[in-house]
This record gives sequence, structure tokens and C-alpha cells, in this order.
Amino acid sequence: MGLLEGKKALITGVANEKSIAYGIAKAFRREGAELAFTYANEKLRDRVKEIAKGLGSELVFECDVSKDEHITALKDWLSREWGQLDILVHSIAYAPKEEFKGGLIDTSREGFRIAMDISVYSLIALTRELLPLMEGRQGSIITLSYYGAEKVVPHYNVMGVAKAALEATVRYLAYDVAKYGHRVNAISAGPVKTLAAYSITGFHLLMEHTTKVNPFGKAITIEDVGDTAVYLCSDWARAVTGEVIHVDNGYHIMGVFGREEEIKKEVFGKQS
Repeated sequence: MGLLEGKKALITGVANEKSIAYGIAKAFRREGAELAFTYANEKLRDRVKEIAKGLGSELVFECDVSKDEHITALKDWLSREWGQLDILVHSIAYAPKEEFKGGLIDTSREGFRIAMDISVYSLIALTRELLPLMEGRQGSIITLSYYGAEKVVPHYNVMGVAKAALEATVRYLAYDVAKYGHRVNAISAGPVKTLAAYSITGFHLLMEHTTKVNPFGKAITIEDVGDTAVYLCSDWARAVTGEVIHVDNGYHIMGVFGREEEIKKEVFGKQS
């Protein structure tokens, strides 16, 4: 019997099979969860439907989280299809591509508004609207963050600010929904080669750096994130809420230097 057997999970933010949300959905399916998916616009519909079908689901619904009427319609649809909900996976983040050029100081007012609305407020709006479907159940809500919420990552810019706001939102929402028996947590994932990641200027250099510096010396996978998501949404994590769990092979614990052997090679190798 899987860890999520009998649970119904809504997955947002799947763009393709390289998406972190796909890694989560795949792990959930493996552990016995029933899945439903959303897509943001018509451009993504067929792709998400194909992915959903591959994971044993026919439940796919359009939801542009910048529109309140879409979120309300999503709740009504889930109510008809399932009547209840156990898990919400919020894997939604967006800022206009031009906001990743230059520095934070170059952020436009409109770009800032869009980033905060789509990347942060959507978690509040979805949680509030879908909460009634979790009544009588021990619901679990998870979202995706990144180290740029804690430290400066060049060119991450307004998204770093948005992720910091998202992590604060996790804590406040965790407090709000605890009285209903539900939990809210975040996974701070290391860099993964997703469609969204390539909008960040110099992403390949960021990927190379974090892989070299983290204690294991390797990149994380969407499967790594998926397995952590299973834990957070299972009964094993029943006392965990308001938490930000790093899944980055330990990159966040490191200082300016990388692994010891790399430092020795760099320092002593040049002296010989």
C-alpha cells in the first residue's frame, strides 16, 4: 500500500516531463494518489492532457491563477468530480522575461506586480478557495521555493523577492489552516533544468556552480523533489507545517567555498 493511497491530489504547474511538478505527480501516482491537473492557458492544454493520461488521469482543467473566476470555477469542477481534496501542489511562478535582465533595481512596477500576483498571491487564493473541499480531512498544501529567497542569486531578481514572500506566506497560511487540521509547507529545490529556469540569464553557470559546490557534487533531480513531496503530504509528516525543506544536495549549508577536495586542488595544485 502506497503512502498516499486513497488521497486526491491537485497538481498545478506541469509544463512538460522535465517540470518539478511532473516529478511530484509521478511520485504521487507511484504512492497511490489520484491526480487532477491544471493548465494555465490553451497553449499548454494538449501537453498537460497527454501527461495526465500517462499518469492515469483524465482530470485536466484550465486555471489562470491571475483570474479569480478561474479559481472559483476550479473549485466547482473539483467539487463535481471528486467532492473532496487532500493535497494541493502549488508549483506556479512567473515574472516577465525582461525582469531577469540587469538587477533588481531595474524591475518595473508592472513586472513586480505580476511576479507577486502569480507567484505568491495565487497560493493564498487557491488555498482559500479549495479549503472547503478539505473539510473533515487532514489536508496538505505544498509549494516550491528556491535558495534565491534567502540569499542573492544574480539575475534571479524580482523572483527572489517573490520567493521570500512565498516562504513568509507559507508560515502565515500554516497558522491560519492549522485550526482545520491542515498543513502548509514548502520545498526549496536546487536548480533543475526546467522550461522556466532557462528564462534566467546565465542559468547554465548557476547550475554548474551549485553542482560543483554542494557536498555531494551532483545536481538534484525532479525525482528527488517528488519523493520529498510524498513525505510532506503523507501521514509521516503529520506534525510538520510551516516548514521550508531544502532539497539541494546540501548547497544551502555551504559558505563561499565548495567541497574540500576542490579547494585543495585549486590551492595546492597551483603551488606544485
